[in-house]
Amino acid sequence: MEKYRNELKQVITVSDFITLRHRLNLITKKDEHTKSDGTYDVRSLYFDTPSDKALREKIDGLNPREKFRIRYYNGDLSNIQLEKKSKKNGLSLKKNMKITEQEVESIIAGELGWMVQSGRDLIVELYSKMQSEGLRPKTIVDYKREPFVYPPGNVRITLDYHIRTGLTITNFLKSDNITIPIQDDIILLEVKWDEFLPSIIRKAVGLDNRQSSAFSKYRACRIYG
Repeated sequence: MEKYRNELKQVITVSDFITLRHRLNLITKKDEHTKSDGTYDVRSLYFDTPSDKALREKIDGLNPREKFRIRYYNGDLSNIQLEKKSKKNGLSLKKNMKITEQEVESIIAGELGWMVQSGRDLIVELYSKMQSEGLRPKTIVDYKREPFVYPPGNVRITLDYHIRTGLTITNFLKSDNITIPIQDDIILLEVKWDEFLPSIIRKAVGLDNRQSSAFSKYRACRIYG
């Protein structure tokens, strides 16, 4: 059964970041997949159409909307994920499935015939969109993420920073791919939860006094093309 989650984003200051990190370390758990420093590195490859449908839908705040991306963490090519993220009435839904390094290389190269025969729903759906809408890999987005989890309410809080973009799509899987920072040194707070957000978390992240942000890492990384 598909389950949409609440999601709030907020661009924060360095001072906010230090305060939030201290508070969250006291009341939450670290994600089990983080490195020894409590962070992990995220690299994503976003898809869009020749007319930049996904980008324009984000800018216009279209409801509902969706986007496809391929993502891996800490340079680990043994666990690459194909993801589809949907937004509807302020709620988000993410579908994902594992995809191999060779399959990613084929998609980047435009060798798509195998996808329709894969028998995997998300890959077949991506293939359909690539054929009908011209969806293609567009932009690399790199950043560092510091995640925190709080089991009641299935809450996940992340602090994202050092956002960078890659200019060469074909180097997506290469660790030495050159990336460059976006124009502004953004720190992004994201909070996601199911039916309820516990008051201890609401107070810790100061949501009562904040307004949500429409900031998009994908949109920010499109400044170079």
